[in-house]
Amino acid sequence: MPNEYNPTDVRSLWTLIATIRDKAPLIHNITNFVVMNNTANALLAIGASPAMIHSVDEVEDFVGISQALIVNIGTLDSELIAACKLAAIAACTVGVPWVLDPVGAGATPYRRTAAIALARLSPSVIRGNGSEILSLAQQAREGRGVDSQHDSRTALAEAQHLAKSTGAVVAITGVVDYVTDGLRVVEIHNGHPLMTRVTGLGCSATAVIGAFLAIEPNAFTATVAALTLFGVAGELAAERSPGPGTLQVALLDTLYALDEATFSQRALVNLLPK
Repeated sequence: MPNEYNPTDVRSLWTLIATIRDKAPLIHNITNFVVMNNTANALLAIGASPAMIHSVDEVEDFVGISQALIVNIGTLDSELIAACKLAAIAACTVGVPWVLDPVGAGATPYRRTAAIALARLSPSVIRGNGSEILSLAQQAREGRGVDSQHDSRTALAEAQHLAKSTGAVVAITGVVDYVTDGLRVVEIHNGHPLMTRVTGLGCSATAVIGAFLAIEPNAFTATVAALTLFGVAGELAAERSPGPGTLQVALLDTLYALDEATFSQRALVNLLPK
């Protein structure tokens, strides 16, 4: 069993960031076409090495030489679904951790079916916004749709059910980020509203989770560390950005240059009582 983790120990979070910068883990991304460039650059900025491999003819082989896999269904078609499934099965076979980003999981029956099928292939982490996690959890549990008016507490309860049913750590990102393994819940109060004006930052956060999984076997620890880093970097970048265009560049610069003292001062992480 992974060691118990104290999420208030910001120093241990920073140790993981330093490890990524030192080891440059190779992260295999099957992601959507809208965010491919941003995702690769975010991984490079934190010190990881991205590979954007999608073909059904090579995903299984490439998983075997990677330290983590990202599966993102944003721009979905039948060939991408096939590649995602092959890669996820290969990851489980060889023991490579993988992250599912069920983009727009409740938007169409086709997308919903694909997300549920992938969630059943033992992801280490599932990350989405409140609506995506609600849709995935409710469909997997009850076969019904999602009401977009649910509040974050309702999404959190469903996330805990989803974590228990899939064995994955589940992360909900939003104004407050929540991470749960079905029992423990951590909330992260970092980030900035301007981040919602840049497409695909949630997808970049998913990839960053993968980088932490590559060097930290405890998926709960890895996810908390990744989202704390991304939130701190996002709010620091937003504070010196007049708009979303500047924010994109400032975020990459901050992910690259962030130091331990600033991270420790800004990180707002809390373990909720059971």
